[in-house]
Amino acid sequence: MLILTRKKGQSIVINNNIEIVISAIDGDQVKIGIVAPSEVNVLRKEVYLAVQQSNREAASPRINLAELKKITRPK
Repeated sequence: MLILTRKKGQSIVINNNIEIVISAIDGDQVKIGIVAPSEVNVLRKEVYLAVQQSNREAASPRINLAELKKITRPK
């Protein structure tokens, strides 16, 4: 992990096309602005983790395969 010290109004650049700007500092809260190409996804980590969990749940089978076979077999 790289740790940098920045002041209000200063920024860092990532990969030549993403800029992180410190826009305000209020006590223990820091407001940042992110300038990035539209094809770059920018999410808060808690949102990213929730999306990943939702994707895992959507990809997992909700019905037992044995139960499914019972439903689709002709009698």
